[in-house]
Amino acid sequence: MARPTPLSGFPELLPAQRHVEQQVLASLAATFELHGFANVETRAVEPLDQLLRKGETSKEVYVLRRIHDTEGDAGMGLHFDLTVPFARYVLENAGRLEFPFRRYQIQKVWRGERPQEGRFREFTQADIDVIGRDTLAFHHDVEVARVMLDALGSLADPGSIGLPGFRLQVNNRKLIQGFYTGLGVTDTDAVMRAVDKLDKYPEDRVGALLVQDAGLTPEQAESCLALARISAPDSSFVEQVRALGVHHELLDEGLTELAAVIEGCAPLVTDRVRIVADLKIARGLDYYTGTVFETRLDGYESLGSICSGGRYDALATDGRTTYPGVGISLGVSRVLVPLLGKGVVEADRSVPSAVLVAVVDEESRAASDALAGQLRANGVPCEVAPAAQKFGRQIRHAERRGIPYVLFPGVADQAPEVKDIRSGDQTAVDPATWTPPVEDLHPRVRRNPQEQL
Repeated sequence: MARPTPLSGFPELLPAQRHVEQQVLASLAATFELHGFANVETRAVEPLDQLLRKGETSKEVYVLRRIHDTEGDAGMGLHFDLTVPFARYVLENAGRLEFPFRRYQIQKVWRGERPQEGRFREFTQADIDVIGRDTLAFHHDVEVARVMLDALGSLADPGSIGLPGFRLQVNNRKLIQGFYTGLGVTDTDAVMRAVDKLDKYPEDRVGALLVQDAGLTPEQAESCLALARISAPDSSFVEQVRALGVHHELLDEGLTELAAVIEGCAPLVTDRVRIVADLKIARGLDYYTGTVFETRLDGYESLGSICSGGRYDALATDGRTTYPGVGISLGVSRVLVPLLGKGVVEADRSVPSAVLVAVVDEESRAASDALAGQLRANGVPCEVAPAAQKFGRQIRHAERRGIPYVLFPGVADQAPEVKDIRSGDQTAVDPATWTPPVEDLHPRVRRNPQEQL
């Protein structure tokens, strides 16, 4: 069989890298559950008419069909995010859910976009949402921001995973729509679509789009750009907006809500996780109606937003009841795969085993298996040497795998001995009661000191 060619955009991790990913996912799940979010998993496949509701994503959906179905529309596709499946899940199960319903979901999604750094065709997302029936109190907007800040803080903690720092950028669609309306703009959606390109295009080009595509006067375009320039880590942005001299009730409402999010999250801000009111954040998707989030990874701003979301008041409805919600989604693969590829974070060993049980000779392998059984009964991950080679070669085998300890079976009346192959210390132990130090029991994720941002 010829050597296979890797598929671009479908990342696969080596065992040590996978351990880092598992620790990240476990940390996220633990934080979400501490805040009372229940875990759900939805199917990978959704009807195409549901997947295509977002419009802009229609070219990215992977269509699903059997190989023998050569005619007709497949009718199904792989989900490209977790929000659309969650909206469908809520509608199907509304009679069995308690509202407001708080859920987290960590799953694979698929998008047929061009692969590049941080963008993949198959990747893992971690979402949290709070959804209500007919109404949903605004304080949940503050809540989801706080939960994600807490989760990101755990990931960035040097004593835990140690990922680089994060900057959560927040805006409010009511604020910017009210501002544009107060300027006399009629097509506010066109303005938001143009302003949303400020991360990709220089300001003068976006200004030209505002005039040419959105129909603004040069003066109106400059006012929109002046609003987009405003950024603050506290509620001082309110006075900066007021100084622009635009008035509208919707603008006032958006200013109040955005200030509440910034002030509500202030206690969670650290030197590694920050929140900022950034008035150029618009989010191009039409269903957002209030708070909107984007997040940048310190030192990796070229990845774009790695965590985004917002308030949606009418994404899910059955025609009689509307289910408004607010949520935020972290692109786990988008953050992690580039960091793993650059060696910024790593696991200190590639296997879960803390101990290698040596084998004296093949005739006594059963004795080594029994010792391994005693260790496992005490919660110690271990494996038995694959061959009864000289002990020096078995130790080197453990070193290559990153296993810190080797257990030598006792001979005659001698007790088994365990060797810390890093220090060379060797002592007699009782395998039924001995355990390695806690820090050696499982692989640890660490920041590679040789790799700088």
